[in-house]
Amino acid sequence: MAKKNKTAIAPTREQDYPAWYQEVIKESDMAENSPVRGCMVIKPWGYAVWENMVREIDAMFKKTGVKNAYFPLFIPLSYLEKEAEHVEGFAKECAVVTHHKLEKDDKGGLKPAGKLTEPLIVRPTSETIIGESMARWIGSYRDLPVLLNQWANVVRWEMRTRMFLRTSEFLWQEGHTAHATEQEAKERTMLMLDVYTKFVEKYLAMPVIRGRKTASERFPGADDTTCIEAMMQDKRALQAGTSHFLGQNFAKGSNIKFQTEEGEEAYAWTTSWGTSTRMIGGMIMVHSDDDGLVLPPRVAPAHVVILPIFKKDGDNRAVMESAQSLKDALEEKQYHGRHIIVEIDDRDIGGARGWDWVKKGVPVRVELGQRDMAQNSVFMARRDEPSSQKQSMNREDFIGQITDILDNIQDTLFNRAKNYRKENTFEIDDKKAFYQLYKKARGFNNGAFVMAHWCGSEECEEKIKKDLSVTIRCIPFDSPTEEGNCICCNNSSSRRVLFAKAY
Repeated sequence: MAKKNKTAIAPTREQDYPAWYQEVIKESDMAENSPVRGCMVIKPWGYAVWENMVREIDAMFKKTGVKNAYFPLFIPLSYLEKEAEHVEGFAKECAVVTHHKLEKDDKGGLKPAGKLTEPLIVRPTSETIIGESMARWIGSYRDLPVLLNQWANVVRWEMRTRMFLRTSEFLWQEGHTAHATEQEAKERTMLMLDVYTKFVEKYLAMPVIRGRKTASERFPGADDTTCIEAMMQDKRALQAGTSHFLGQNFAKGSNIKFQTEEGEEAYAWTTSWGTSTRMIGGMIMVHSDDDGLVLPPRVAPAHVVILPIFKKDGDNRAVMESAQSLKDALEEKQYHGRHIIVEIDDRDIGGARGWDWVKKGVPVRVELGQRDMAQNSVFMARRDEPSSQKQSMNREDFIGQITDILDNIQDTLFNRAKNYRKENTFEIDDKKAFYQLYKKARGFNNGAFVMAHWCGSEECEEKIKKDLSVTIRCIPFDSPTEEGNCICCNNSSSRRVLFAKAY
């Protein structure tokens, strides 16, 4: 495995990107497929990454006044039927509970029994059931705003699944707010998109493009959907978070009314916003390489692993004591609100020990043997650099500089991803060139991000999607007003939109 030109992950990204992605997850011990079709088991290393994400983004939510709550997993079918457009958008993905118990059949097996008077939907999202609670809690303008979030699991019965990116059951957060005015609800929509942007860029080191979804791509039932889109290494887009302005649609469906200061009755203005374990899949695909997972330090389960180098048939107690004292000194350091986390791996498994940690993506690896002790040094490697690239550092200098090293790794990952996106984003005005780019896209090369003009018609949007499997990912907020011609029909257009293949 350590031979020159060999990689820890096979196939490589260029050989088979989807298979590479699955192998990175397997070899890093992040997750595995479960016996239930389309579901996954998130293993401790992967779940620790999720816990770190939850801790950071939850704190960001709370700084904006949001409070956490929890609502039932099961939603009566009649609740979904109150919002026709909403239920139509999720109908094909809903898991339905029709019975409440099991009983033995004639052959000694089990069969469903006790048919429910009303079917229950295993939540695909919770607007309708949270709306029912809000309708009971809100009576006056004094009760507003209501700012809620829940951390939960949801079920969307996916036909084609891939760990972290698209599974039938996944973990997420969903925020739901109610406001007295349209303006306040719109401001909340943008505020939560700002939170997602900050978290994904500052903690996951994933640069994003912020924008608005087209009407056909909006959240079912929403007046407006805003989003952040990131480029993966195969040049596909991944939607990393969405924030929806729901207008008064769900308020009318759930009867969320309040008495205004003037004593009149009015419907509330609501929002919803969410992101999920899909972020982990995005992080893997943006940063990882052919040797395995690469973790941004700010969400890594461990920041440093120490690998004591033992002599065969020798007394290695001094090496272990030195490793432990190094661990203690590093763990006294603070890194972005938490202590540095250090692992010591003293397993006697030869070179596989180091490769295990390369594949798990730990940001910094340290080898420590008797020669290093004699020189008061450590032998250090960074995961954002080639696995063969190592350097000797004075022990005290390493301890003193560890937070700077981790920050530098974090910044390097972000800048590398941003430059990669820049190199693979193009403005195209010629339909033939646009079609050729995506028709040639295969495997690791799925085209590019293309900024092109669009006339605004759903017909053109749908034709491009049908012809090329390319969608309008968003109408970027920073896309300037400029005259041009639609990339599909050549009719006039006033701005460019972001096209890409997507997950």
